[in-house]
Amino acid sequence: MPRFSANLSFLYTEVPFLERFAAAAHDGFHAVEFGFGYDFPAKEIAVRLKAHGLEQVLINAPPGDLATGDRGLAALPGREHEFAASVLTALAYARTLDCPRVHIMAGVAPEAAEGEERARHRTTFVRNLRFAAREAAGQGVTLTIEPINPRDVAGYFLTTQADAHAIREEAGVPNLKVQMDLYHAQIVEGDLSEKLKRWLPQIGHIQIAGVPGRHEPDAGEINYRHVFAQLDELGYAGWVGCEYRPRAGTSAGLGWMKALL
Repeated sequence: MPRFSANLSFLYTEVPFLERFAAAAHDGFHAVEFGFGYDFPAKEIAVRLKAHGLEQVLINAPPGDLATGDRGLAALPGREHEFAASVLTALAYARTLDCPRVHIMAGVAPEAAEGEERARHRTTFVRNLRFAAREAAGQGVTLTIEPINPRDVAGYFLTTQADAHAIREEAGVPNLKVQMDLYHAQIVEGDLSEKLKRWLPQIGHIQIAGVPGRHEPDAGEINYRHVFAQLDELGYAGWVGCEYRPRAGTSAGLGWMKALL
């Protein structure tokens, strides 16, 4: 049976952020993840984790300025100093939260970034990942990169599993893995079973949501009963992040777990 973590950036949004840890534990989750908790001191979050017996399994590095359209900095030439600072902030939080994974977002490339210009973004991405991986290795943290579909984040630099794994291989650092969100992967390219079979040893984290709509995984075009059985068969021992938007309340929609398992 897969081990599920509650993504607190998507689930339990009915209550303030710091109250979501209690809500997740009450519903039986043993692990949580979230995108950006940097508005709150890491020590406050750590207190919630300990109080409710939760494991923090993933955080995102600071993405830049979300309000102006930033969705990460790693593949953006000229912003290397901002990226380096974001990595150090993320690793400080990871240390306090005892979190073993940090997702590094590539960022949105300009529409005209093709040919040599796109190659410059890729070179920047690889170089920044090497720097971040060296910093993370000192505290035993694994970094992840995640392909994101262009419908949800137009212009995101990284969109396919093959490209993510090629960049991982080019970076050549052992603590860099690919984060496979099956929602994004299905929208962009599908063929999920074959991709899991091919790349699972290099997948550092998995996330789920129904397609279309990004709601609970009990409806839509992905057969999650099959996917979960395949993960068991392949011996996946990591966490599966529930990164979906509940249709009608988080707790009310959790019946999918029993139904699919």
